[in-house]
Amino acid sequence: MSVGHTGVTTSAESGSAGPVIVCETPQDECGVRDVLDRLGDKWSVYVVVELTPGTKRFKELQRAIPGNISQRMLTLTVRRLERDGLVKRTVYPTVPPQVEYELTELGRSLTHLVKALADWSIAHRPAIAASQAAWDAAHTGEGMRG
Repeated sequence: MSVGHTGVTTSAESGSAGPVIVCETPQDECGVRDVLDRLGDKWSVYVVVELTPGTKRFKELQRAIPGNISQRMLTLTVRRLERDGLVKRTVYPTVPPQVEYELTELGRSLTHLVKALADWSIAHRPAIAASQAAWDAAHTGEGMRG
């Protein structure tokens, strides 16, 4: 993503409440695709949340994540986060090898955004539930396809 890649309009310019990101072309995606691919998966945000307090060993991390993540899926998830520079993996030369994971500085900078998203979700949960109930009542029998 280059400098000047995106423009930001203010609420006065766009008529909305807050800044709106505008990509130069629809194909640019403003670099958002890469971030959403990583953080939009089922497990990455859980790993970031669980590593926020500090370093964890592999099994400790696996037990802490809700939803019963498999060893293979956790391995893939932390490997991707490590590749993206969000997680640091340290292997200690013991038998068996002890492996620890911690957030990098870049990963720690993400925790503020994850908290803001969680706060937004909690604050708007009743409105979302009411909207879903109203939609479901108006669309009985249609079901959701996705």
